Amino acid sequence: MGEFELIDRFFRRPAAGRGVALGIGDDCALLAPQPGMQLAVSSDLLLEGRHFFADVDPQRLGHKALAVNLSDLAACGARPLAFTLALALPAADEAWLAPFARGLLALADAHGCALVGGDTTRGPLAICITVFGEVPTGQALLRSGARLGDDLYVSGTLGDARLGLEALRGSVPLPAPMLAAARDRLEQPTPRVALGQALRGIASSTIDVSDGLLGDIGHVLQQSGVGARIDTDVALGLLAARQTNAPALPPDDQLLAWVLAGGDDYELAFTASPDQREAVMTAGQASGTAVTRIGSIEAAPGCRLVDARGRPVAMPARSFDHFA
Repeated sequence: MGEFELIDRFFRRPAAGRGVALGIGDDCALLAPQPGMQLAVSSDLLLEGRHFFADVDPQRLGHKALAVNLSDLAACGARPLAFTLALALPAADEAWLAPFARGLLALADAHGCALVGGDTTRGPLAICITVFGEVPTGQALLRSGARLGDDLYVSGTLGDARLGLEALRGSVPLPAPMLAAARDRLEQPTPRVALGQALRGIASSTIDVSDGLLGDIGHVLQQSGVGARIDTDVALGLLAARQTNAPALPPDDQLLAWVLAGGDDYELAFTASPDQREAVMTAGQASGTAVTRIGSIEAAPGCRLVDARGRPVAMPARSFDHFA
């Protein structure tokens, strides 16, 4: 199977999507965002052995490859329009490509996000996606808007993806149902696209939690010129597996490290004024997403961890950094 047959068989779509004037077939795709909209653009690169195991289910990998990009659009409050796919493959293996394309395109269709181009080449397995979205001019959610006194929130759950990773590495034995749930969080994250759009005009700053909460929140604090306080007891409660009271789980200090710095969560962390608390809860309910207030924004730089009684808690770990 040659390169162009590969594209035709697995990735060519029958028609362009909303906001797409021209899709696959020419040297460039043509996007046509609606009047009064700005384009939101983000890219992510996934490498075998660095971002996923070699034996991962290709359908799940297709889902995750796009999900991590849609999570960036969610953090901006953007609606997905289209994406490109650059794919390096050791071989044109139909048994791998068919499920990979199913997982990728099923998530794309669920969010009305058209595949409009890209590239394929022979090489070690690598997946690079660039995603395009649209957001009303001046309404994009940014990292730089957190203000003194704002509440700090997180969507969904944290730490379960890292728990799944450790279980697959063999360092944490888990019962089959718990392993399946943690593995789902690692391999099939849910991009919070609807929540991001619902938070426009409500959140003062937003970021997607990909490398770990502490590291990602650190970007918000730096760009906003503020600090934060996080309640570790509330944060620990965000680990879904801990709510089962399973005896197989590591001690709480290890779980807290995974909640705060485990990575691969693809949830949204955001800030909002206390007078927006009802609006935040309404946005969560409207998008079908749980949101939890875990702390507040303070004047002193940096991030401080405290327990439910306000006592300082030592920083348990650092977030992921490819070059650290």
